[in-house]
Amino acid sequence: MRIALFADIHANRQAFEACLKQARDLQATRIVLLGDYVGYGADPEWTVATVMDLVGNGALAVRGNHDNAVSDPGENLNVEARIAIEWTCNALGLREREFLAQLPFTLTEEERLYVHAEASSPPRWRYVLTDVDAARSMNAASARLTFCGHVHRPQLYTSVASGKVTAFTPVSGTAIPLLAGRRWLAVLGSVGQPRDGDPAACFAVYDTERCALTYHRAPYDVEEAAARIRGKGLPVWLADRLLLGI
Repeated sequence: MRIALFADIHANRQAFEACLKQARDLQATRIVLLGDYVGYGADPEWTVATVMDLVGNGALAVRGNHDNAVSDPGENLNVEARIAIEWTCNALGLREREFLAQLPFTLTEEERLYVHAEASSPPRWRYVLTDVDAARSMNAASARLTFCGHVHRPQLYTSVASGKVTAFTPVSGTAIPLLAGRRWLAVLGSVGQPRDGDPAACFAVYDTERCALTYHRAPYDVEEAAARIRGKGLPVWLADRLLLGI
């Protein structure tokens, strides 16, 4: 089975459509969505409705911090993110808001844990930025493999029985064997707002038979996505950063 994994879509319709198409072309048969469907981008209602349809057809989805902020005004966000969420709350219908509020923080499937941020305390939305962060998350997880988002930059961590953690940046299109006897934490990068200097949308596919993970980039119409953000009156920086991938 090939599982397509998406994180941090952030209401970017153009990016999400490109990733879904590429995942179908790669013959992915299962979809897992790791949160932050809204925030920053111009198409939250379409994005959440699409996620709802996918879940209705068997996809798995967990909650992200921006999704949580729709129903929790106390969620800690920076100024531009707060402006975008306030606008998003008005753009979403009741059905979409209720769907986001009911999403779980984590899901486990066989040897895989799905979470937006990290496993030691999912509602605290800690970032996995260092070996220490990765070790904390892996030690808290009962599953051998953890898949998360939140950071917006692709990264992969592995630990051996001694507890030593190794980190490396994956190369797009190159399959990485997730070797047995090790624990792994995969930070997926972002569909809707990449921050690794590459504007192309990022997602990954995990092949359960080969136990191999491959990161992919999906070029999309970044100019259109940025224009839609400006057209909605959202902060201009949210549009400009899409063009730079930062």
